[in-house]
Amino acid sequence: MAAKVFKNFIGGEWVESRSGQTYENLNPADTRDVIGVFQRSDKRDVDDAVSAARQAFERWRLVPAPKRAEIIYRAGEILLERKEEYARLMTREMGKVLKETRGDVQEAVDTAYYMAGEGRRQFGATVPSELPNKFAMAVRMPIGVCGMIAPWNFPMAIPSWKLLPALVCGNTCVIKPAEDTPLSTLNLLKALTDAGLPKGVVNVVTGFGPEVGAPIAEHANVQAISFTGSSEVGRTVGVTAAQSFKPCSLEMGGKNAIIILDDANLDLALDGVLWGAFGTTGQRCTAASRVIVQKGVYRQFADRLIYRAQRLKVGNGQDESVEMGPQINEQQVATTEKYVQIGKNEGAKLEAGGKALNTPDHVYGWFFEPTIFTDVNEKMRIAQEEIFGPVLSLIPVDSFDQAIEIANGVTYGLSSSVYTRDVNKAFRAMRDIYAGITYVNAPTIGAEVHLPFGGTKSTGNGHREGGLGAIDFYTQWKSIYVDYSDRLQRAQIDTE
Repeated sequence: MAAKVFKNFIGGEWVESRSGQTYENLNPADTRDVIGVFQRSDKRDVDDAVSAARQAFERWRLVPAPKRAEIIYRAGEILLERKEEYARLMTREMGKVLKETRGDVQEAVDTAYYMAGEGRRQFGATVPSELPNKFAMAVRMPIGVCGMIAPWNFPMAIPSWKLLPALVCGNTCVIKPAEDTPLSTLNLLKALTDAGLPKGVVNVVTGFGPEVGAPIAEHANVQAISFTGSSEVGRTVGVTAAQSFKPCSLEMGGKNAIIILDDANLDLALDGVLWGAFGTTGQRCTAASRVIVQKGVYRQFADRLIYRAQRLKVGNGQDESVEMGPQINEQQVATTEKYVQIGKNEGAKLEAGGKALNTPDHVYGWFFEPTIFTDVNEKMRIAQEEIFGPVLSLIPVDSFDQAIEIANGVTYGLSSSVYTRDVNKAFRAMRDIYAGITYVNAPTIGAEVHLPFGGTKSTGNGHREGGLGAIDFYTQWKSIYVDYSDRLQRAQIDTE
């Protein structure tokens, strides 16, 4: 049976790409399974989408924010009804296990509910004027057409982080899903359109970065850019946006550390590290790729972790008993293999995993063993560079202060964690770890939608997704003065 063909969504219509080209989207757990055929779009399609978004903006910005919010709330209700259907399609498309894809859809539901509330909470400020008979206030205004470039690892949750706050603020959107996971973004779009979103308010253009992502970032009529992906591509997007002075939110890589002190609850820490390192097959910007362990419990913890990691069930995520799915594609497997060899060459001790799986159950997918290096020096490349695969480095340390220093000793600053029963050390870690997120007695992954999400240093450029951080990015301030004195008053001049 021929695979289903999916089209772009531009101006409220499903349309083929101007190029006439398409590409196949394959199941990473079984590449014989074709999820669908998607449009391989180009700059002309982006131009069409931006034009549609510009036209829609003139109407959408005038819809009262609480009414915009009602549509977003209905979309959340629809997503909840379709949660199982969309989760199963996401597991086929992206590979992660069903428990995780259900969580991915739920995160979009939660974002919808939260952002629906923001329809009545886009607070500004009223302040006293320095002049008599004069009123002063600041209000939030929408920006206009927002361009969005989304990653493949959270193919519904992250698009919801971008689209829903932008929409409730009155913006219109052009989004490029990751080429590996376009269907999940189209499913989010379907929920929005079924909830009553007007034509042209959200436009989806599928394809590849150079052919679609770059034209979105470069487009003169795109007023803001939101990008989630690698630091390398993010740097290019940021430079492009800076040339036209458009706001640009960059959410990029991480090299996240879990610190385990001698007094930690090791059973709790063990569960946390397994989830943090091997959840989503390590393919998260918040994945725990470094575990910094105080020497008093180092060997005991390492032995228990290796035992558990070697017994994780790796396979097709549609099997409810599977604990870790495949990597997203052949290129990611090659990257993981490269870093395993780098770790060996650097002198780290490989104690679990280290190779791609090619048993009869794995031969048609991009599977890799849960991999653990011990006795890692913090300066090694495997302890400094983002791998984006199921590879974990264990680093022994003497003291709490040394652990903090090593946790901070990378170019990234996204997520962090400390396991300890000492409240004093917990609060010192919260203060001294330089990262956008810090967990105490929990792993580095598991963000909640009502708090700002993002990082420091090479992880991002200071903006945040989620919570009020998203509202701040998708609005611009306007200060308004109403002088009812019926005479000319000159601020700073007529004050005496």
